[in-house]
Amino acid sequence: GKSQINATSISYAPQSAWIFADTVRANILLGKPLDEERYKNVIKACCLDIDLQNFGEAGDLLMIGDKGVNLSGGQKARISLARALYADADLYLLDDPLAAVDPKVAKNIFDQCIGTSSFLRGKTRILVTHQTHFLIEMDQTFLVENGHIEELNSEQQITIQPLNE
Repeated sequence: GKSQINATSISYAPQSAWIFADTVRANILLGKPLDEERYKNVIKACCLDIDLQNFGEAGDLLMIGDKGVNLSGGQKARISLARALYADADLYLLDDPLAAVDPKVAKNIFDQCIGTSSFLRGKTRILVTHQTHFLIEMDQTFLVENGHIEELNSEQQITIQPLNE
């Protein structure tokens, strides 16, 4: 079948975070002008505020090594998600963006960034995830298995067994 989405802009957060050698801020802004209020809200929603404090005086102007060598996997994932959120798009493609994040932090980030009352409320979000406990908040859920796609109703969502959580 077909599905049509009216979106003039798309933002993408990959499962494997893409980080380049520059500052944390430059990695998030990705060439867009700085909107202080939006930037602060994105930092908070992605739970990066404590990291920036821990970076000391440099804060978000900390230089990141090539491919983020001086960051943890969770920090890279959160910076990558922050970049996607900062883009202010109509459609967000989120490819398991919380896979590298600690489960407790992932729940917090999901609630603040992706969930129904989150930073992205009112935006179209397509989330690919292995973390089945997030499915309860989705408007529609699809199971992709062995090359087949099946739409699930709310009762089926609850009975999905996690593969490796």
